Amino acid sequence: MTDLSPSNRTWKIFKRNKIAVGGMVFIILTILVAILGYLIMPDSTPLANNMTIQLSIKKPGAEFMMLRLRKSEPVDTVNVFSKMLFGQPSFYRDIPITAYRFTKDSIYVNEYIGAEDKPEAKVYKIPAPNNGSSAIIAHKTYLLGTDIYGRDLLSRLILGTRVSLSVGLMSVIISMLLGVSIGAVAGYFGGWIDAALSWLMNILWALPALLLVLAISFALGKGLWQIFIAVGLSMWVEVARLVRGQVLSLKQVEYIEAARSLGFNNTRIISRHILPNIIGPILVLASSNFASAILLEAGLSFLGFGAQPPMPTWGSMIKEHYGYIVMDSAYLAVIPGMAIMLLVYAFNLVTVGLRDAFDIKSQSTRF
Repeated sequence: MTDLSPSNRTWKIFKRNKIAVGGMVFIILTILVAILGYLIMPDSTPLANNMTIQLSIKKPGAEFMMLRLRKSEPVDTVNVFSKMLFGQPSFYRDIPITAYRFTKDSIYVNEYIGAEDKPEAKVYKIPAPNNGSSAIIAHKTYLLGTDIYGRDLLSRLILGTRVSLSVGLMSVIISMLLGVSIGAVAGYFGGWIDAALSWLMNILWALPALLLVLAISFALGKGLWQIFIAVGLSMWVEVARLVRGQVLSLKQVEYIEAARSLGFNNTRIISRHILPNIIGPILVLASSNFASAILLEAGLSFLGFGAQPPMPTWGSMIKEHYGYIVMDSAYLAVIPGMAIMLLVYAFNLVTVGLRDAFDIKSQSTRF
């Protein structure tokens, strides 16, 4: 097995850690759910914001009969790609009912008001369903129940997956670009450049991550792209410290000295001869930072500094419903909390697997 390439050898060791592979599979499934988004959501309206106030805080598995009335204003049909990214505005207005009866040009319904209220009798002037599509009687099941505004909790949970993963991805990209660049420059050139950059890193390292993110958020304002930048700028220091230490240990080795003697410029030496040899520790830290970014985003959303309503995020879902934990509707806050826990745990499992796979000592003893 000694003829295996380093990448194949690393992957072979990683596959032996079944728990880490399980975490990777869970992450892949979560990414697939986030990409499909509106295509698999029960409520495919933009931001899953279809409110039915009468159905506020209904238990998981609740089923209701709906009168779906065609909206008077025109609604355009979007293509599959646009629907996957942004959703499809609803053509109908949903009214929960308990009974109905059609006549020639009207429908008599008992509109559902609440579990403790008597249904309200109403009449709508519309043709019967077999004469057109202006009204439809349908049964709707809420697999995870509804929130305080009567919105489908499963749909908002799925859409929150997209927000958490996008924040993690963009934050890791920003932190890696800054951290690798600054750490490589500090470690390779040394001297006053290293002293100045190390001083900056130590100052920022002393600040708690959440406080630093809050300060940046105050400066940039509230919104999703602001969270990308704020979380990314709070995590680059750890990357820079790691890269600086790795570069310091590698810049004096023989093949780097040989590259200098051949006249290669500093940029080529750093990018082609040093950074490829420390990709293992960088990937391990990137996986760890992905989990940290998800937690930071959830914390910011809980505090009201994340993506703004009605965009669903797991942190904002907990904020809206944490008061129900002591009531019989604790699932409203527990379900998004469990989603955060499982996704962060999966990234931590992958981090441990990558750390063991890139461990040179373990590789030399196994092969």
